[in-house]
Amino acid sequence: MNRLLACALAIALVFLAGAALAAGADSPAMKGAELPLIAVVPFVGLLLSIAVFPLAAPSIWHHHYGKIAAAWALLLFVPLTIVEGPSVAAYELLHTALLDYVPFIILIGTLFTVTGGVMLRGNLHGSPKTNTALLGVGTLIASITGTTGAAMLLVRPVIRANDNRRRNAHVLIFFTFLVANIGGGLTPLGDPPLFLGFLKGVDFFWPTIHMALPVLFASVIVLAIFYVLDSYYFRREQLPPPPDPTPDSKLRIEGWSNIGLLVLVVGAVLMSGVWKPGVSFAIYHIEIELQNLLRDVLLLLIAYWSWAKTSKTTRSDNAFSWGPILEVAKLFAGIFVTIIPAIAMLRAGEQGALASVVRLVTDESGQPINAMYFWLTGLLSSFLDNAPTYLVFFNTAGGDAAHLMGPLATTLLAISAGSVFMGANTYIGNAPNFMVKAVAEASGIKMPSFFGYMAWSGAVLIPVFLPMTVIFFL
Repeated sequence: MNRLLACALAIALVFLAGAALAAGADSPAMKGAELPLIAVVPFVGLLLSIAVFPLAAPSIWHHHYGKIAAAWALLLFVPLTIVEGPSVAAYELLHTALLDYVPFIILIGTLFTVTGGVMLRGNLHGSPKTNTALLGVGTLIASITGTTGAAMLLVRPVIRANDNRRRNAHVLIFFTFLVANIGGGLTPLGDPPLFLGFLKGVDFFWPTIHMALPVLFASVIVLAIFYVLDSYYFRREQLPPPPDPTPDSKLRIEGWSNIGLLVLVVGAVLMSGVWKPGVSFAIYHIEIELQNLLRDVLLLLIAYWSWAKTSKTTRSDNAFSWGPILEVAKLFAGIFVTIIPAIAMLRAGEQGALASVVRLVTDESGQPINAMYFWLTGLLSSFLDNAPTYLVFFNTAGGDAAHLMGPLATTLLAISAGSVFMGANTYIGNAPNFMVKAVAEASGIKMPSFFGYMAWSGAVLIPVFLPMTVIFFL
């Protein structure tokens, strides 16, 4: 089956390459205003598969999730090729792959590889105070190393600290809320949506200044809720507690060279946003800028250096495996493909099938409704991935970074906060969410299902976002 799928992909790539070479000079982009609502069915189907299969048929999902994601992608791609023509299909697939998916996977793959080579030796005991401190530290560093980097750096120490707790899944759930999402709201390096805004002209330190209070507000409340809940579970642990499988030893960091490589990752990403040489080349109407290509090459070299130079013992003791990043790569490949029509419809604004969504963020006088920007950006970020959703509403609000940082600063804040914070609402809202889940499950922790996780986020996060709306966006 795998060989058959590989052959099919190879044939498709050859076909697309031929279509690309044969196409004319004008960009054959999909016209979002002409797309019927039925075009989002494959995307909805993939989301439902991610939600239902692990619960209803876990064995099938575990062995075939990549094929299921590919099937939904083909269900969109084949009709698209027939109806719109091979040139449009080739352009949309290549555009998504070259500008979105490949850089996305390279960045999180590099962070996954580098942080997997850093190990906190020694044994932390997962008391409520220790767990709260670990989550607090992760929240603080997420805007420097990125949510993916912070999550992958600390998820294994958090798991080891709680490996003798009978109830420990909630620790990883709150870890996802804080370290993999909310903590990344202060710099463009923290979370992909803010990095996209940086590339569109938003000042590097604009989120640091304007997002500081919302991040502090959400972080303090969620950490407080966690401490109370973890204290309750800790007191209810049956006595005597199970033996701690991690032997006591002095705390120390192993793999310092990878800390240096993390600094290089930050530098490479920052370089691509600051350095503008004005050099680019086109692949089938898709402009590839030199600084972005150089960034991706540097990230791949950093990942290779980390893998080659890090002690295999360190990675083995760190329970490092490629499983989590492969799961993210396969599932998000399907998501990035099937999301194409939904994003096109939203970009079409009033002319698209999702015009009703666009109308919700503007009042009768044409002024933005900031509370609606916050909630719609957030709710769509929960299911459409927060990076492209940020771009959609950034453009819906005018797309002029200078204007958005000035008279419409509250609107830009609503878009930024909605995409960063509410990416925590589901497993698919932000890539680190799935990675934390995968690493936790690989370590034997029974994480909640797709809907089970949403029950947690609904109970904990939504009550935080409601007063946030009143304080910051009304």
